[in-house]
Amino acid sequence: MNEILNRIDAFVWGPVTISVLIGTGILVTILTCGIQIRRFSYAWKLISGKFDDPEDEGEITHFQALSAALSATIGTGNIAGVGTAIALGGPGAVFWMWITAIFGMGLKYCECLLSLNFRTVHADGTVSAGPMHYLEKGLGAKWLSVLFAFFAAIASFGIGNMVQANSVAEPLATTFGIPKLVTGIIIGVLVFAVIVGGIKRIGRVASRLVPFMSIFYIVGGLCAVFANIDAVPGAFALIFHDAFSGSAATGGFAGASLAHAIRFGVARGVFSNESGLGSAPIAHGAARTKEPVREGLVAMLGPFIDTILICTMTAMVILTTGAYKLTGPGEKALTGADLTARAFDMGLSGPGDYIVAIGIVIFAFSTAISWSYYGDRCVDYLLGEKMVLPYRILYCSLLPVGAVIQLKTVWTISDIFNALMAWPNLIGLIFLSPVVVRKTREYFSDPKRVYPTRTNQRK
Repeated sequence: MNEILNRIDAFVWGPVTISVLIGTGILVTILTCGIQIRRFSYAWKLISGKFDDPEDEGEITHFQALSAALSATIGTGNIAGVGTAIALGGPGAVFWMWITAIFGMGLKYCECLLSLNFRTVHADGTVSAGPMHYLEKGLGAKWLSVLFAFFAAIASFGIGNMVQANSVAEPLATTFGIPKLVTGIIIGVLVFAVIVGGIKRIGRVASRLVPFMSIFYIVGGLCAVFANIDAVPGAFALIFHDAFSGSAATGGFAGASLAHAIRFGVARGVFSNESGLGSAPIAHGAARTKEPVREGLVAMLGPFIDTILICTMTAMVILTTGAYKLTGPGEKALTGADLTARAFDMGLSGPGDYIVAIGIVIFAFSTAISWSYYGDRCVDYLLGEKMVLPYRILYCSLLPVGAVIQLKTVWTISDIFNALMAWPNLIGLIFLSPVVVRKTREYFSDPKRVYPTRTNQRK
């Protein structure tokens, strides 16, 4: 069974899926004339709240929507994923993660603009949004919307649930000696306490948790990098050199070809920032605004923060310490979270282990919270509101299970369903791209919409 699943995983995350993801990002970037570059500074102004109108429909602010989406994307991929990319693809993989993030910003802009444009606002003010709504309303493809919702609901139990619980339980057991089952039960209770309040409570918690966890991890990383500050120029030179020539074998590192650098850099980049998968639009669609373009601009900051900032910090710690050249048990090169933990310990002997352990705990917990919302919106779409509470109960009940079991098979299944989510979503993005272009032109052609006053907003 594992062999069959691994083959399916290799197929669905093969060159075709990666090419379509990057290709769609390039297409959107061209059609919007590089909006992720041109309007980058304006996007930061939007999350400040100066253009928010509390009278607009929606449940959460721009900043809370971005925080909720980031709490799902900033996770184990930022720690373990970067370690895996460098171990298997070499330092050059980091460059291809950056490229994925740049075009991923365009994808996030496109999918989150469409999500808000085609969202459903219920009589009680709650919102249902995401690819299933723009696939049905915008594209008229009900079968694709059902497929996406089904794939995303299944994925939520894996990548958003049991995998994250296990990622929290492992470091707590290793570093602090806390039993895994105890960790799983506590996580289940805490997650339920948050998600029972819906996206409003998730948004409030995420808006406090995401800035803290990001700053905590970045500051810890900077301390480790400054301990080896002389190695920083060489690390960047190595990234750019190996991105186009591959990596030579050194120490415990077996070397990597150019193809491996591209493959693992792109794959881990997509896994980390989730651009094009269709998950983030579910959270961003709940933003309190009537301007789809604004939410698209806010959303495109996600891949920048997740990959350009946080993943790069992990990579620089690994490269400046030279940890990727070391061997682990059995004389094999270290990989994943083990590589990142070793690098932090080399850069900050003593507190380094704790930074990674605490980082994984906070990142994984926040991911579990936001993915529960993604899942319950999909269940609501497929089965109706009456099934949302049973879904939440089941979701939280599986967290203790995930904390104690071996998850290799769950990881593989989750990876498969993540790829399956992407296909309906990418079809929607390609065929609805004219809507994105039209909305973008309309918005930026009206100065009163770009820089509104309170009077203009109410009009």
